[in-house]
Amino acid sequence: MGWFWADSAKSKPSMGLAACPVNHGKSDAPAACPVNYGKGPKTSDDDEVLNPMNNMPMAISSERAPGQRIVLSTERTISSIPRGESADQGFWEYPSPQQMLNAMLKKGKGQGVPEDAVESMVEVHNFLNEGAWQQILQWEQKYTEQTKIEPRLLQFTGKPHDLSPRARMYLALGKVFPNTFNTQPPFDRHDWTVLRSRGRDQDWDKVRYIIDYYSAPDDEETGMPSFMLDTRPALDSFQNAQDRFVHWWGPLWKQAMGDFD
Repeated sequence: MGWFWADSAKSKPSMGLAACPVNHGKSDAPAACPVNYGKGPKTSDDDEVLNPMNNMPMAISSERAPGQRIVLSTERTISSIPRGESADQGFWEYPSPQQMLNAMLKKGKGQGVPEDAVESMVEVHNFLNEGAWQQILQWEQKYTEQTKIEPRLLQFTGKPHDLSPRARMYLALGKVFPNTFNTQPPFDRHDWTVLRSRGRDQDWDKVRYIIDYYSAPDDEETGMPSFMLDTRPALDSFQNAQDRFVHWWGPLWKQAMGDFD
């Protein structure tokens, strides 16, 4: 897991020590990630064609919304996350603030969200995606060292209403040990399909990662909202299970054997 907190509304987010761009404990925020990443068919509820790489509409409008009071930026930020199977596909781009607002309004999640907060929401949203990718790079590090080829992100899907088995386990344990485990479910979940290279001029292995997003207690010093990311490979292959065991139990075993480096 990794911890993140959001700075004040007009400043850039900062990385700290496990979450999404908005403090979802407040009533004026969407209940999940504000852009509908969706799942299921190739067309949306109004028959728009969806991008198979992220299950979002192929084109999110950058036009000003009816009744919109302030001007929002239409500039999109390019992420550090490599896209697709080859370098010529570039990097993933984040939606602009205007696109974010349009997406929220279209899906009925924009009511009560101040327009002047959208840009900050986008900043923190982007920051947390970058944080998730950094955690994935840590998981992938040993494979990257072997092949000398960085992993790439093929596609992602939002599943805000699907609790992962791990989240269900934490909720069950939280009922018995509320001071140790989560008593609230994650407010969002993403599944990312990561491409892991088999070596130079060879094919890619597809590795599914699960990311659960949790709200965390506000930072004691600043009072800013904090969030938690629980990022790990899905338990859908022997290799992923082995990686999870080594990742979490390896350090404990080393300490038990007297290796404290």
